Amino acid sequence: MSSREAGTRRPTIMEVARLAGVSHQTVSRYLRFGGEGLKPTTRESVEAAISHLHYRPNLLARSMRTRVTGRVAVVMPALAFNPARMLSGATRTAHEAGYQVEVISPEGGAAARAARILELSDARQVDGILSLSPVSISADDLPSDSVLVVSADFDDEMRGVGELADASPVTEFIERLAELGHRRFFHVAGSLQFASARARATTFVATIERLGLELTGVHDGDWSGKSGVDAIRTIRSGQEPTAIIAANDLVATGALRGARQRGWDVPGTVSITGWDNVPESEFLVPSLTTVDVSLERLGSNAMARLIARLRDEEPAVDEGPLNRIVWRESTGPARAS
Repeated sequence: MSSREAGTRRPTIMEVARLAGVSHQTVSRYLRFGGEGLKPTTRESVEAAISHLHYRPNLLARSMRTRVTGRVAVVMPALAFNPARMLSGATRTAHEAGYQVEVISPEGGAAARAARILELSDARQVDGILSLSPVSISADDLPSDSVLVVSADFDDEMRGVGELADASPVTEFIERLAELGHRRFFHVAGSLQFASARARATTFVATIERLGLELTGVHDGDWSGKSGVDAIRTIRSGQEPTAIIAANDLVATGALRGARQRGWDVPGTVSITGWDNVPESEFLVPSLTTVDVSLERLGSNAMARLIARLRDEEPAVDEGPLNRIVWRESTGPARAS
């Protein structure tokens, strides 16, 4: 498809790479160094693709590399789920430092994000770029004056990785509940396609074994309230737990309903915990013990690292814990046998 066929839309570096049968990094190197260092066949393929698509770099913007735009970009996957709290923290920190923020979410996965980052860097449209998910770009791919910070807290499908997969609050839940007399524990997991769900399930089992407590079951859920209800229905009479650790708050609300359907009092018969501290969890009856995840801090720290790179200074980051347990009414002492 030529640029004429596409109307007035400018062809992208990604389209040039696809037509030439090379990577977007190769096209970027061709544009920056005039094809020097590339194989003759590769150079000819890129030249042919550029000619066919009538691709033209933004030379005006490129000539303004020394100009400070006062803008930074946040790049993230193009999915329905939007980490609004992370963006809120990042945006607030940028604004406090005097920067405007452009949020970019290109279609096409990691390769499309990498291509867009290269275009932004090459055209000097922003002073710096923060990516909230992994990108396959090396320092050699970028202009020498470009600043890119990758805070890979989510994968391509916005599944939490890295610090977001920390499951240590599960250990804290179990240890505290054991101090309150609980000995029989059950876990309703999230979708095991998520690193966070796998980490919580693994930590649950390891902590139960380490403390010599009784594991009455691990139910493979899917982050939904229905999976919480279904999990409670699978518990056989005589194997009832006194504490249920749910993968998130929605699963925990399903567990609360399932417990009510079975005539169990919460927390009198069984204690239930969640994760995420969604706003509604405080107003359930009983209010839900949960984990508050400071996504705003995560986004703010990532932006602070970018701004520090731009200003050649040490980043002013919040070193506080990402996760904090909020104890509420859904947990209490185990009922005496």
